[in-house]
Amino acid sequence: MRTGEMAALVGVTPRAVRHYHHVGVLPEPERDPNGYRRYTLRHAVLLARIRRLTELGLGLDEVRDVLADDAGRELAEVLEELDDDLARQERLIRERRERLSPVLEDARAGRLTSDGPLSPQLAGLLASLGGTAGSPMAELDREVLTLLDAVMPPEERERLMGTIGAMAARPDTVERAHGLYRLLDELADAPSDDPRVARAGELMAELIPAEMLAGWDDSGPDAAAAEVFFSG
Repeated sequence: MRTGEMAALVGVTPRAVRHYHHVGVLPEPERDPNGYRRYTLRHAVLLARIRRLTELGLGLDEVRDVLADDAGRELAEVLEELDDDLARQERLIRERRERLSPVLEDARAGRLTSDGPLSPQLAGLLASLGGTAGSPMAELDREVLTLLDAVMPPEERERLMGTIGAMAARPDTVERAHGLYRLLDELADAPSDDPRVARAGELMAELIPAEMLAGWDDSGPDAAAAEVFFSG
């Protein structure tokens, strides 16, 4: 058999056959005096096995290892590893679809913002804080929260958003936060000895829950997030 004939018989392309030769998975056959490769039934059987293994998801390096072990023990081990990897990918895809679902729902309803997509926790938190359009300090806080929403591990993000959400749910908190934003906007170009600076610090201290301050570990994984949050 010539290259094209064997490729058609097994169901692959001649280019794939040549690639398998190039990477050393399929041994080169003897050549006719005119230089054409001459394949035997044994080559066709081996090529068919390579095709089946690659269809299962094995890489060519793994196929080479499998074919080197005639006893088949290596194949069983590789297939077990492949099954574990596929199960892991399946879990990741399921988790990504679960995270995508609320974002897709917001997109369909026209609720996505210019800095989205946001996590459901942050989207709900920003909605509860109400409108702060036109406030540079409020926009800065929003950008900080958006960054943390994107980079924090899920469990830490949920803890942070839950704490801020509980703070926002307290009576008069949102109104006081809007007042603080207005004061901070006024102080943007004020000197450091402006008497209103101390008042702004007092208002900020009153708004930030003690459990949030106690929850940050400035020497552990929270350090970078804490720096962004409190210096934003």
